[in-house]
Amino acid sequence: MTAINLSELTELQAIYKKLAGGYHISEQDTTLWQQLDQQFDSYEALFFGLGQEIKRDSRGFFYFAADESTPNMGKTSRSFALTLFVLIEHFANQGKDPLRALFDETIDLELMQTIVQLNKHLFDQLELFSGSELRKDVYGRMVRFGLAREVENGYQHLAPVYRYIDALMEVNDNQYEDVEEEESL
Repeated sequence: MTAINLSELTELQAIYKKLAGGYHISEQDTTLWQQLDQQFDSYEALFFGLGQEIKRDSRGFFYFAADESTPNMGKTSRSFALTLFVLIEHFANQGKDPLRALFDETIDLELMQTIVQLNKHLFDQLELFSGSELRKDVYGRMVRFGLAREVENGYQHLAPVYRYIDALMEVNDNQYEDVEEEESL
């Protein structure tokens, strides 16, 4: 059992408030990230005692494991996943390295409008009909959850979007396995 010295957990209140709200603390949140990185075992034990499970991703971010089954969170997660999937496909179609572009490119209103128009049938299902709605409803939430940050002309994705990329890859792998099984029958 980990001994917890509360006096060493100098950012406890700020960290708990962010994580409990669904925020992902990444290296851009310098003070909070350093505190979690240095005192992870103590935070993990304390949060476990409070009924929360903190996750540490090797790509540089922390978050609370959450129940994704709530209808609102499900729609939010679907909108994040769809947006990232469409952007990856868009960058690949332009001949760019899609993951590099996902993190290096600024996602501006013009690009948002383009991807919504090119994928209208998908975005319509989430009731997102314009780049402005994508900016407000998806990227506004991405910022609140620590998945993106606002920059001068738009948004940049942060490391926590890997959670959605991993989920997309898992779905893709499962579909590939299903096709292989059908072909072998």
